[in-house]
Amino acid sequence: MHNPVPEVSSDAVYDVIVLGAGPVGQNVAARARAGGLSVAVVERELVGGECSYWACIPSKAMLRPVVAVAEARRLDGARQAVTGPVDAAGVFRTRDRHVSSWDDTGQAQGLVDLGVHLVRGHGRVDGPRRVAVATPGDEIVRLAARHAVVVCTGSGAAVPDMPGIAEARVWTNRTATDTSKVPARLAVVGAGPVGVEMATAWQGLGSAVTLIAREARVLPQFEDFAGDLVGAALRQAGVDVRLDATVTSMRRPSPTGPVTLRLDDHSEVEADEVLVAVGRVPLTGDLGLESVGLSPGLWLDVDDTCRVRGIDGGWLYAAGDVNHRALLTHQGKYQARIVGEAIAAQAAGRTLDTSPWGRHAATADLHALPQVVFSDPEVAAVGLSAERAGRDGRAIRVVDVDLADTVMGARLYADDYVGRARLVLDSATDHVLGVTFVGFGVTELLHSATVAVAGQVPVSRLWHAVPSFPTISEVWLRLLEALRDAR
Repeated sequence: MHNPVPEVSSDAVYDVIVLGAGPVGQNVAARARAGGLSVAVVERELVGGECSYWACIPSKAMLRPVVAVAEARRLDGARQAVTGPVDAAGVFRTRDRHVSSWDDTGQAQGLVDLGVHLVRGHGRVDGPRRVAVATPGDEIVRLAARHAVVVCTGSGAAVPDMPGIAEARVWTNRTATDTSKVPARLAVVGAGPVGVEMATAWQGLGSAVTLIAREARVLPQFEDFAGDLVGAALRQAGVDVRLDATVTSMRRPSPTGPVTLRLDDHSEVEADEVLVAVGRVPLTGDLGLESVGLSPGLWLDVDDTCRVRGIDGGWLYAAGDVNHRALLTHQGKYQARIVGEAIAAQAAGRTLDTSPWGRHAATADLHALPQVVFSDPEVAAVGLSAERAGRDGRAIRVVDVDLADTVMGARLYADDYVGRARLVLDSATDHVLGVTFVGFGVTELLHSATVAVAGQVPVSRLWHAVPSFPTISEVWLRLLEALRDAR
């Protein structure tokens, strides 16, 4: 970890100060600089943040070889060429390359190239428009902002308080993506996207995985069929999936021995390591927020421009995980672009466009949120699920198609293809409200669905968007046919 920029003197003044140099903070800085503003970015860890070094990038680098081998085994003629298991050492080399061996020199230089001042250290709000940075050299550097301070400090793994969890020395997503030792047995607590992805990866790398889900299915925040199909595939791959199960305690009597997890039905699971993936908490506990009347340790409440509510003068913003609107890197970057442009527009005296789908309103967080789970099969979804639309009181129509039964591209993609798609339509407007795809190779279909939802495209126009044959994207035609036949 290096700092290629000159030291910043105390009492330096910038137009914008950004706390956190992950993808979100970098995008705020880039848009503010594009608007002609001076920017300082404060980072206490690695420039590039959680996504670059412990989440999105390393986890996908670990998953891709596992899924690639599984895909080859699904095709006659290809499966015969797969003669051995996934090579864990090779996977770890690939991961290490994609995270630059946890060296952030390149990303730090990227900020320098933008004309941004990078300040290494722990930044805290120190009153209105002021930030104090405790540097690695135990100095305090004080900065002031003319226009805005933007909190982009992200979130951390939630670790529940339960008997024995401290002695169990559980993994979080960080351990699961930066370790290079394959445990013989791994228990994964939590069956959301992180739990499911890591169960998939580590099973493929050679661990005997037990996945423990509190709910009645995995991926409970998605359409029911998504969790059902992914859960069945995990079992088929060899994962021991325990549903409707809650861990009540853990014990690890020996520092090098196994962990025993006790469940609420009084059964026990023994594992060599335990990954806890039960949610996230905001990294706002030590940011000095009390100096401006906010409670530390909580998610920051923002409006659609990501301006923090309750701050006199409107100078404090929060983008990314800390505002709890959408805990996804791509949504945080989307918010960051809006924040940077909004600050630059206000600094230039321009009026903000905060109308629905306006340039300075992060409305996609609510209406066109795309999500991908890199499981096997994959899950890709955008907009409202049928259940959510119903809870919102909308009159909807829902159609489902089986990809293997209806789409030649799916049958060519894999023998015994498994997949399903759902379209949720607003009955009053005929606009697409939500789409979910589950299947092998469906993630690249998601942006077409996102455009349909964000663009409020009516079905009558979708008939003129002709999918290429024979691709999996023909599922769009099959959905429209199913909708027509259901009328």
